[in-house]
Amino acid sequence: MFVLTGFVKVIGAYGVGKVVASGNPEFEKDDYVVGIISWGEYSISQGFMGCWLSKLDPMGFPLSYHVGLLGFSGLTAYAGFFEICKPKKGEKVFVSAASGSVGNLVSQYAKNLGCYVVGSAGSPYKVKLLKEKFGFDGAFNYKEETDLDSTLEKYFPEGIDIYFDNVGGVMLEAAISNMNSYGRVALCGVISEYTDVGKRAAPNMLNVVYKRIMIQGFLGGDYMHLFPEFVSTTVDHIRAGKMHVLEDISIGLESVPSAFVGLFRGYNVGKKIVRVSNDLEDC
Repeated sequence: MFVLTGFVKVIGAYGVGKVVASGNPEFEKDDYVVGIISWGEYSISQGFMGCWLSKLDPMGFPLSYHVGLLGFSGLTAYAGFFEICKPKKGEKVFVSAASGSVGNLVSQYAKNLGCYVVGSAGSPYKVKLLKEKFGFDGAFNYKEETDLDSTLEKYFPEGIDIYFDNVGGVMLEAAISNMNSYGRVALCGVISEYTDVGKRAAPNMLNVVYKRIMIQGFLGGDYMHLFPEFVSTTVDHIRAGKMHVLEDISIGLESVPSAFVGLFRGYNVGKKIVRVSNDLEDC
């Protein structure tokens, strides 16, 4: 919690909880719910922050899946890749922050479709994970590369068709330089700019114009209408062994600050999740 001049305001986050008491006929004790809940071992919901809260059917999966893979991160990856990038089998796909909560899922959707996929990450361990666990066609540690333009040219000698951007900055510039005509860029995040106000993306706009490159920013919440389709497709992939879950779980409410800071320092691998209650035993 944080204090604002005379009153206390709770901080909300996307999560899963278990009902201990309810005055709403739609929810009963011991139901699982998913949506925007407040940070804490207990949360009182009265249309919290104007956002939805719905009953959850775990479908036999761990509850943590519904925070990440089958939650908002998954929807963001699904909508950004399929609705904005409109991929075709065999296309060349580049994903930045490819071991992150959204990037790893985009990459898996792309591989399942039959695309050539290369990802960037921030450590040798993450690069190895992308290659060995997720079967990337190529992966590199961007911190070890002095010329990103040349690096991408090496991995994409025939050019990039789709770039799913999670970082912005110089990576976006390099990707645009290596894109094919009619390439598509989904702008999901600009983490390289969140903590450095002096760094701004500046792609070569002549490339954008002459190559007819489509660049679109988006928010996962714009595509809530796709949620049933996204869940159905992703569950099928999981049960067929075609998608893997990548989670980084911290325990206890006291771990929230370090977990949050770790996101901006690149410590997390996959979806960063904090388990605040021991009551959710199957999480």
